Amino acid sequence: MAVDALSEEGRIIRQLIPLANMPGKWFNALCEQLVVEEAEDGKFLFYRGDANTELFYLLKGSVSLQVDDLKIETITAGSDAARFSLAHQVPRKVNVIAKGNIRYLRLRPEMMKFAPDASKDERERDMTQIQLTESDDWMTTLLMSPIFRALPPANLQKVIMALEEVSYKAGEVIIEQGEEGDYFYFVKKGQCQITRKPPAGSKEIKLATCNNQDAFGEDALISGLPRNAAVSAITDVSLLRLNKDKFINLIKHPLLKHISYHDAAELLAKGAMLIDVREPEEYNKYHLPRSVNIPLFLLRMQLRTMNRQQLLILVCKDGVISETAAFILIRHKFSAYVLLGGIDQLGADLLKSTAVVTQEMVIADVEPQTQVLSTVVENETGSLLTHLQQMQAQYKILQTEKTALEEKCASLTKHVNMLLEQLKAVKGKAG
Repeated sequence: MAVDALSEEGRIIRQLIPLANMPGKWFNALCEQLVVEEAEDGKFLFYRGDANTELFYLLKGSVSLQVDDLKIETITAGSDAARFSLAHQVPRKVNVIAKGNIRYLRLRPEMMKFAPDASKDERERDMTQIQLTESDDWMTTLLMSPIFRALPPANLQKVIMALEEVSYKAGEVIIEQGEEGDYFYFVKKGQCQITRKPPAGSKEIKLATCNNQDAFGEDALISGLPRNAAVSAITDVSLLRLNKDKFINLIKHPLLKHISYHDAAELLAKGAMLIDVREPEEYNKYHLPRSVNIPLFLLRMQLRTMNRQQLLILVCKDGVISETAAFILIRHKFSAYVLLGGIDQLGADLLKSTAVVTQEMVIADVEPQTQVLSTVVENETGSLLTHLQQMQAQYKILQTEKTALEEKCASLTKHVNMLLEQLKAVKGKAG
């Protein structure tokens, strides 16, 4: 049975995130599709490990979030946590079990996409702190992203309420390379370009393009180092930004998971992969056995070649750069841990140096790195070949234009010579 948007239950549903931001006309249309379900005490709404992407909202009663027999949390209808979908991470991290009789709502993500032609007055009437544009369903997309799925509901609510919208015109600089990190950004609408200018006045390098729903700016906030790249607007852009303190407390701390060396060793024995994100020169001096060196600056290039089903453990000198690497991986749907304290907190007896390793150890250590570097070379070669083909095509166009201009120039020269001869003849007659 459809839900009456004006009923008490309809008003409860209206407060759910992101339905609270949906224009009234489309919320009413959505209510006609909704079916409120009931469950008795002890019923599982879903199980740990389930991969379905439906969103479950609690309307009445309480549920228990459990891992095996361990109770993690109890959520009660009407609480702030109940405004968000229950245990929204996919695959599910917990079992959700009814405590007594409950009423709940099950939604498919596509049901919450905003229609494109809602009127301005209607949107303004229904907006909360953040304003939506005509065709935006950015909040639904944001809630489905790996970063937000991993956050506790209370943090998620605080992040959404703290987001600040800013706009830039095409060509304007958003972030200057070398400045202190102050905000984490989401692209709500438009395109941005990330570039890096090497030292000694070299030409800047184009690193990436950010489109709708992309994010940038986390590196400097996590590491505490100056911005290592610049960001500018390619088109007029609308951005949502979160200040550094809120990013650290609401996103970084709950998102990043640290692990001791002892626990890391157990996970490695079960098939996890240990990635050292330091520069190759540092890695070659000393590193942990069985680690693979993928420097941070190469990590984004390697994402397509890495196995999302394999647990990853990140290590660096002191744990700082590893946190940046882990954040990048989590954003791209990898499971990642950071080795607590980095290599600096480990004894020398646990580390390897290329100066003392045996031939067998060198072979075992070089092979995975060779695969990584080979992949980099293949990717770069493919990119260069594509660029070469484009340059060759442009060369042919320029050659054609050059030939046409030469022919035109020869024709004009011939015409000028004729005019000069005629002028000379006229002067001769006049003389």
